[in-house]
Formats: sequence, structure tokens, C-alpha cells
Amino acid sequence: MENDTYSLLSGKDAEILEALLERSGELERFRRLVMQYECAMLEVKTKLDVLNAQLSLAHSRNPFETIKCRIKTPGSILEKLNRNGIPLSIANVKENLNDIAGVRVICSFPDDIYMLADCLLAQDDIVLIEKKDYIKNPKPNGYRSLHLILEVPIFLTDEKKMMRVEVQFRTIAMDFWASLEHKIKYKKHVAKPESISEELFYCAELIAQLDGRMQQIRQKIENSAEG
Repeated sequence: MENDTYSLLSGKDAEILEALLERSGELERFRRLVMQYECAMLEVKTKLDVLNAQLSLAHSRNPFETIKCRIKTPGSILEKLNRNGIPLSIANVKENLNDIAGVRVICSFPDDIYMLADCLLAQDDIVLIEKKDYIKNPKPNGYRSLHLILEVPIFLTDEKKMMRVEVQFRTIAMDFWASLEHKIKYKKHVAKPESISEELFYCAELIAQLDGRMQQIRQKIENSAEG
């Protein structure tokens, strides 16, 4: 994910996508859809920023360190549709892809992740579509993160629409591991890939232990301050 939003219709992939959609007469509808996803993404970011401000006042520390937003690239949209054998159309994009708009929240401690997620889901205009907890149930390669697919309302000049946004919560350590793992796995002609996978899994376990230890240390400091 990038730090700022950017237009989906840019670059070589966008030219291909524009040509396909223009041929089917759906280009303008697609541009409008992208705008709506960007609005939904910003709506979720604003909600999280407000929670961060409120909770930091209550707990004397920020529950998250950084927040990143991104709109899925044209190449990723086409690749995902093709991979699943889904024809390109506005309806298919909206119905089959839940992660076009993405928000990633980087927290210091695992318990901050669940506190923030619970506070976000408690808001009465948020609808939870899907929840995948890869922190309590890591992926086989060691990947850890909490994923939520949400529907949020956006208010346009002529209508109110519910739009889907994927929100990922990670600790700093989880994000560090995931970023490096993403870079490494796309290297070609790696000798002994099984050995590399084992090393990455071992590192993921170490990082999970580190998160747990740091959370315990923070709790001891807070308990001693209260005493």
C-alpha cells in the first residue's frame, strides 16, 4: 500500500483497461466507481484518525503509529479477474473484488489492533462483511494480520451508497516481516526455495514472540505507574 491515494487510471495498465471499458461503453461508469471507492477509503481513514485522537487522550499514547491507503492498480484488477475466470465489467468488479479500496493500520502492540477493530466495528454505520484473523490463526508461511472487509456509507450529491473497503491491522513487526517477505518471494531463480520459506516462517515466529514480550513490558510499566 502507498501512503497516499492515487488515481486508478494511470500508466500502461490503465490504457489497456480504458480501451477494454471504452469498447464496452463502461469507461465513465468505471471512473465514477473508482471515485466512490476513494471516498469510502477516506471515510474509513477519517474514522480511524478520530478514534486514534480519542483513544490517545484516554490512554496517553496513540493506538496506531501510521495509516496507509491505496486503490488497487489496473493491472491487479485485471489479473485478479482473469485468475478467477471473471469477465471484465463494472458489475463484476464491484461484486467480486472486495479489496479495491484498502486501508492498512500499523499498531505498536497486538492488543491495540483488537481494541481499534472493536471500536471501529461498534460504529452504527459500519457493516462487517468478512473478518479473517491471521494473528490468532497465521497463514502457513507465517503471515500475521487482522483483515476486515467493511461496508461504509458515502454521501454523494444525488445518493447515498454503501461501498466496501478492506482494512488490515498489523503491528510494526508484522508489517516489517510482510514487507520483506513480499519483496523476497518475487525474486526469480532462488536456490533452495524451501529453505528460504522455512527461514521466513522461523522469523515470523520470532517476531510474534517479540510482539508478545513488548506488550508484556508495556503492561508492567503501566501497572507500576498505577501502583
